[in-house]
Amino acid sequence: MTNENQALQQQLNQLVATHGVFFTKLHQHHWYVKGHNFFVLHEKFEELYNEVNEKFDEFAERLLTIGGSPYSTLKEFLENATIDEKPYSKEVSAEEMVKSVINDYKIIQKELAKGIQLAGEAGDDISEDLMIGYKTSVDKTLWMLTAYVR
Repeated sequence: MTNENQALQQQLNQLVATHGVFFTKLHQHHWYVKGHNFFVLHEKFEELYNEVNEKFDEFAERLLTIGGSPYSTLKEFLENATIDEKPYSKEVSAEEMVKSVINDYKIIQKELAKGIQLAGEAGDDISEDLMIGYKTSVDKTLWMLTAYVR
């Protein structure tokens, strides 16, 4: 395994861990959102966690395809994710939830940019294409969520 491939595998695995945590956070927001925007945000959070789950699976499968071993336990996800989560122990406003999702997507956006670069260096067009396509979606989601909280 080349150093470039190893770095790419590590980045894909970090994306796996981050998406494992993000999937759970989006569910939490979906379950606990309240207020006059309940119907819109309840549905939006579900849409987002479904997309995150799809990408989570694609990153893990791509990692296996290029010889890696994806994280597969909650402990590994929490230890290696670049976003944090916490129990819902006090009420969080819908706007705070959306702002939290925006911050998490910004972190994922940076992870994807790094992954795109590493895939290019490794000559892995498939991984690069996977991340470019997803980054396009993340960029659009960020634009929409940011417009929502303005």
